[in-house]
Amino acid sequence: MKILPFKLLPFFLALFTLDSLSFITVNGVNNDYNNIGINQGISFLNRTSFPPGFIFGSASSAYQFEGAAYEDGKGPSIWDTFTHKFPGKIADGNNGDVAVDSYHRYKEDVKIMKEMGVDAYRFSISWPRILPYGKVSKGVNNKGLMYYHNLINELLANGIQPFITLFHWDLPQSLQDEYGGFLSPQIVDDFRDYSDLCFREFGSKVKHWITLNEPWSYSTGIFSTGIYSSKQCPKSDPDKCIIDFATHPYLAAHYQLLAHAAAVHIYRKKYQASQKGLIGVALNTNWFVPVSPSKHNRNSALRALDFMFGWYMDPITYGDYPRSMRSLVGNRLPKFSKEQSLMLRGSYDFLGLNHYTSSYAAYAPSLKNGKPSYNTDSLTNLTSERNGIPIGPKAASDWLYVYPRGIYDLLVHIKQKYKDPIIYITENGIDEANDARLSLKEALADGMRIHYYHSYLAFIQRAVSRNKVKLRGYFAWSFSDNFEWGSGYTVRFGINYIDYKNGLKRYPKNSAKWFKNFLHK
Repeated sequence: MKILPFKLLPFFLALFTLDSLSFITVNGVNNDYNNIGINQGISFLNRTSFPPGFIFGSASSAYQFEGAAYEDGKGPSIWDTFTHKFPGKIADGNNGDVAVDSYHRYKEDVKIMKEMGVDAYRFSISWPRILPYGKVSKGVNNKGLMYYHNLINELLANGIQPFITLFHWDLPQSLQDEYGGFLSPQIVDDFRDYSDLCFREFGSKVKHWITLNEPWSYSTGIFSTGIYSSKQCPKSDPDKCIIDFATHPYLAAHYQLLAHAAAVHIYRKKYQASQKGLIGVALNTNWFVPVSPSKHNRNSALRALDFMFGWYMDPITYGDYPRSMRSLVGNRLPKFSKEQSLMLRGSYDFLGLNHYTSSYAAYAPSLKNGKPSYNTDSLTNLTSERNGIPIGPKAASDWLYVYPRGIYDLLVHIKQKYKDPIIYITENGIDEANDARLSLKEALADGMRIHYYHSYLAFIQRAVSRNKVKLRGYFAWSFSDNFEWGSGYTVRFGINYIDYKNGLKRYPKNSAKWFKNFLHK
């Protein structure tokens, strides 16, 4: 999936910061998510409710799905290292060494997608699988390239469009060791060269590229809490062994943005005209509802949104960070040169949007004598409840509450504030607990997921039809159950069930059958 920090660990909810203005019209808590579609005038929802050419797909990522962690010349990633060095930081002490073995079973998975009727499949390339040492100059792994060629060919042969993400958090360990990964400007050139290789190898067959998945999650999951950091020291700078919560989140974000811009620049300069593809980035964000209509709380919700979504969306749209961040973070927030700002501005053909949940936002005064930290810089307190009532039904993960209206308000906000971009919802979904006590029949009965998808799709359809949001596609997270980062295998986000005890056999959940019916209408 995405995973999280979003889908990562419960406390991430306390870090989320974002919002929009129109949401203030929502009264109280909407727990009746089963009837959202009907309430919005959509009693029967299916593919024909959306414009011709609208893409429906499912999503995955390399580390969460592939397995084969040490096969066919793949180099180690920071997640390979982290899960083995600090298993206690994973809920069940597990790892992605095998995951759901899509490396060996991709043909079976593509067949399942074909039977479901999806139009596209979003997956990520494992950087260390094709560049074991992280750098093109240190050697390309041809077996890794062949795997992705085979997967892409299999998808195309079955009429399924590949949407490729270049970086979904599995940084080559060698680059972490050498200079600290995304804490160093050196990462920009290495990511550009890696991207260039992918465009050259696969670009004639791939028409949709995503540079980064959830840079917010990467920056905060490692550098604002340290929970996903193995605290490994780059050999060139041992001081970076210690995480600085006041500056490192901003540095990691800064160099991710510059790496994104460099990859987009090389694609547009060398490949786009001949390959005729599009390139974008996948940003994640919650929707934030002011806990009350007061000006303080409304402004807090908007600041929260700036510190989660605007942090990345403002630079790629306007060339700089949001004013609220500049004001509150001050000199701890890196600055872009004029050349960098120009490269960033307009550096996407489409926006990938990962959205799962919403929360309340309230004003939080600055801490006197407190140490500066990304976690408190926005002067916002986030909560899933108001007056003791949840914002919506809770999923298995503590950070995920069902609030379908949030995706509508978010889409409209993006249209109004960010020049009406073309958007693909690149992740949206809900999890249930991995309960070993359930029979297979019981485990496949995921009615809450069906209600979730129907409700969110109803609001998505409303944003497209009534507000003319330029939404072009929707990807359900996730294609199947998988390794959910810090949650390990304790939760299940998949529309297809993985039997971890019996050879990783695949079974369609009721939600997969619902999607098949939805797509064949």
